[in-house]
Amino acid sequence: MSPLLFGAGLVVLNLVTSARSQKTEPLSGSGDQPLFRGADRHDFAIMIPPGGTECFWQFAHQTGYFYFSYEVQRTVGMSHDRHVAATAHNPRGFLIDTSKDVRGQINFSTQETGFYQLCLNNQHNHFGSVQVYLNFGVFYEGPETDHKQKERKQLNDTLDAIEDSTQKVQNNIFHMWRYYNFARMRKMADFFLTHSNYNYVNWWSTAQSLVIILSGILQLYFLKRLFNVPTTTDTKKPRC
Repeated sequence: MSPLLFGAGLVVLNLVTSARSQKTEPLSGSGDQPLFRGADRHDFAIMIPPGGTECFWQFAHQTGYFYFSYEVQRTVGMSHDRHVAATAHNPRGFLIDTSKDVRGQINFSTQETGFYQLCLNNQHNHFGSVQVYLNFGVFYEGPETDHKQKERKQLNDTLDAIEDSTQKVQNNIFHMWRYYNFARMRKMADFFLTHSNYNYVNWWSTAQSLVIILSGILQLYFLKRLFNVPTTTDTKKPRC
């Protein structure tokens, strides 16, 4: 009996493991509520170690528009190469687009529902870390609808016009927010560049000032030795 019990236990364990590893789409609580998909917009900065890779996953529906922008703000370490490699993959793992630059964008329409993968690779810096500012998410044009066709209630022309105007205002505000994030990325990159140049100029100015002072002291010391006449006595006289 023990081999049979052991085999049954392995089968149950495999079923539990496979059930946990499956990635399913979240379901809505009722038919009237839209499908839950979490946050649609993200903007933050991360540090990528030398030669390291950082990946993120964003859920999106099939009828959405995915945007992803990044900019390297500063480098830390011996290497000062600010180029990084950014990639985007669809839920099935296929590559959508690649960007290899100091700053870049990857925009595409979502063709299927699922989790899209975004990765940043610091492959050009093996001796220095980079700080990268990220801004990615997904937005949807027009009101959200389920896959099942629903009978929409008859509304008067005034409510329809208000709904259309509100939707246009929301889309314009969203695009203004994206442009604002672009300005933030450039501002922080310029700030770190200015701060780095400021420290560079200060350190080199201090080092050159110390070299000038040290060279002046050495010159005075050797000139003084040239005119240093030793004292002569009856027992100590200079030789011819």
